[in-house]
Amino acid sequence: MAITASAVQELRKLTSAGMMACKKALTETEGNFEAAAKLLREKGEAKRSDRSDRETSEGIVAAFVSPCAKTGVLAEINCETDFVAKNEAFQAFVGEIVEAIANTEAADVESAMQVPFGEGTIENALGAKFTELGEVIKISRLTRFTAEAGAAASYIHMGGKVGVLIEVATEKAETTSNAGFQELVKDITLHVAAANPAGLTRADIDASSVEEENEINRKQLIAEGKPEQIIDRILEGKINKFFGEQVLLEQSFVKDPDISITQLLEAKSKDLGDTLKLVRYERFSVGS
Repeated sequence: MAITASAVQELRKLTSAGMMACKKALTETEGNFEAAAKLLREKGEAKRSDRSDRETSEGIVAAFVSPCAKTGVLAEINCETDFVAKNEAFQAFVGEIVEAIANTEAADVESAMQVPFGEGTIENALGAKFTELGEVIKISRLTRFTAEAGAAASYIHMGGKVGVLIEVATEKAETTSNAGFQELVKDITLHVAAANPAGLTRADIDASSVEEENEINRKQLIAEGKPEQIIDRILEGKINKFFGEQVLLEQSFVKDPDISITQLLEAKSKDLGDTLKLVRYERFSVGS
């Protein structure tokens, strides 16, 4: 089979072996990346560095929401190469890890590492994967939402490159089982994945970013020769537009740009005879 240059480069990145050695190993193993890495180690051509020195810039984002939709966990689990990240067995392993975390009270990476898993802990399991795959596997970040009133919902996009977790509150417990509500939370997760908001409300936007935006706009208006007495009014409109692009509740809904997310929530509240509130959200993108 043809061995691609990208496969050779990935193997070299992992093992630090020479280009020709990597190509030969991939040829001998018929393109099996893990087998090729093992073969290079067996031949003594792979130079294994300390775990702490190895870059884990690939990986996937995974989520687990409990059947009752009260608890949701979102985690980014990293590895060294895209080959492993796309491996179905690795993805299944990550899914099991996140589910195990969700079934405990663990709410951060440190506590997640001590969650029971198999015959040991998640920390033990990640170490075993390192031995099996020859790649460092680590949980880089994790968040947990517990909905006291309402529900959590998640969405994984682009094969795990982007993941979203949200919490929407209701006043009536029965609302969460309504098909209209379930459609709404799904739509909001899709929106967050696509629109990548900078914050839920205006208060969540960094003040320095707002100040910088105002300063840039002011200089542009002065350069355009706008009268001083109308500049402040124009700036107000521009900063409102800025917030409309950055703030989740003010963003135009991706499936219907004529309404904002706030208006979507208000319309669904009226339809369902309840008061719905988007409490919080988290969006992870691998490596950022």
